[in-house]
Amino acid sequence: MERRKEWYDHPEYYEAIFGTDTVREADFLQALSQRYGTGGKQWLEPACGAGRLVEEAARRGLRVAGYDLSEAMLAHARKRLTPAERRRVKLSRARMEDFFDPALEGRVDLAHTLVSTFRYLDSEKATVEHLVGTRRLLKPDGIYVLGFHLTDYARSAPEHERWVGQVGPDKVVCNTHEGLPEKRLRRSPMRNRLRVTGPDKDWLIETTWYFRTYDEAQVKRLFRKAGLRVAATFTFDYDLEAPVGRGSNRLDRVFVLQPDASATP
Repeated sequence: MERRKEWYDHPEYYEAIFGTDTVREADFLQALSQRYGTGGKQWLEPACGAGRLVEEAARRGLRVAGYDLSEAMLAHARKRLTPAERRRVKLSRARMEDFFDPALEGRVDLAHTLVSTFRYLDSEKATVEHLVGTRRLLKPDGIYVLGFHLTDYARSAPEHERWVGQVGPDKVVCNTHEGLPEKRLRRSPMRNRLRVTGPDKDWLIETTWYFRTYDEAQVKRLFRKAGLRVAATFTFDYDLEAPVGRGSNRLDRVFVLQPDASATP
């Protein structure tokens, strides 16, 4: 068995696990844009990864700006686009807390980050910078659709998720572990193991990191600080007719955020 690090260097295997809901996610995003936003054609995807949603949005005739820190992911995203799609897409390398394109200021109809990538931002400063920067790019009635899991600080056991995918002849098994939250430090230890097996191949790709933690009160304070208001909240079921009710114990959240007109520009 060959051991490797950094799963983001292997976008084809990463996507075999996390790229299965692309059409459903794009349908949901378009429906949210129609109901809560402008319904317009300029989208932005922070941390766009291997570009599955960039490609799907471009295929639907939308204009897309996307950025990511991983060159391997961006290369994969560019490669998958047709010449016609490339004319509607602009991809950049940037960190979530740093990205700002003056050409997009006040012009974005919908921004979205759905798969907990937001929790990689490891400080209050970084999260506020990202949210404020994204807010400045939105139209006054644009929306930022932000999905991630809230934290139960009373949790007493680690969490484990397992997925299985296929890339050609290669089988991909993904095991993700989230350790106990460290409330004072506002973080949870994470470990991901991708086992890839196929003809003449047996890889173990192991990556460890920390996710920032949020309970409901913490995230609402953060949004207010960044000049954003919550227009609606859903779960990862992506059901437009099933918003999260008050007092829900579901921790998977998709927040529909809008610029607060009273916030400082």
